[in-house]
Amino acid sequence: MSSVARGIAVVAVTSAAVGLGVRTSPHSAMPAFGVGEHLEYAVSFSRLHVGSGEMSLVALDTTSGPAAWNARLTVSGGVPFFHVRDTMSSLFDTATFSSRRFTQHINEGRYHAQRNFAIDALGRTYTKNDGAPSPSSSDPVDDVSLIYLVRTLPLADGDRYEFNRYFQPDQNPIIIRVVRRERISVPAGTYAAILIEPEIRASGIFSQNGHAQLWFSDDSSRLLLQMKARLSIGSINLYLTHATRATPSRPDTIHAP
Repeated sequence: MSSVARGIAVVAVTSAAVGLGVRTSPHSAMPAFGVGEHLEYAVSFSRLHVGSGEMSLVALDTTSGPAAWNARLTVSGGVPFFHVRDTMSSLFDTATFSSRRFTQHINEGRYHAQRNFAIDALGRTYTKNDGAPSPSSSDPVDDVSLIYLVRTLPLADGDRYEFNRYFQPDQNPIIIRVVRRERISVPAGTYAAILIEPEIRASGIFSQNGHAQLWFSDDSSRLLLQMKARLSIGSINLYLTHATRATPSRPDTIHAP
């Protein structure tokens, strides 16, 4: 995966927690997200504003087995002579967050890639671009579904989560550390926030050298408010500019909490 694509793929979490201070309960109360939630971001690279990002729950699929969410994450923009348009989408079970399908469309300057993963949670295999099956993990998550899964965790101060659910087993484990609670200001407003630091074995933003930090709203919604991470050639930052929250009856558009 490219560095920018890894940057917008946030955290991986699983059901098997180990070690001192690790929570074994997989979920807290379910956050108030659903179809119609749409989050918009300003994106900067180092000190330059380079574009925008979006994260949305676009549909609920009930046509092929248990209900599944269809979610999409996009970053677009650039500077002269270098433009980015990265889109990732996921179809994942609403109850277990297990992935069924994961796609990546990467366009970064002259680099282009399209990856389509079909994931068989029951068979514990995945295929890439109609290739041969490869072994997968139990209850697999992908780069998008894991963002929504982490929003369901209790995230108490000092918690440490270690999980092994990423659909490509060689990238496990994923570690999530809850650092502190604080108030932060983003273009969408001022929020009570939870700061976490993720770490992944794979190279990129969430490697041990990436020092990524993510802020979620400290309420039942657990909106991703802000992300900061370092790359070898600079830093990438996302700041929430606008949120449309879903309700059982209709989305409710907000600009500040």
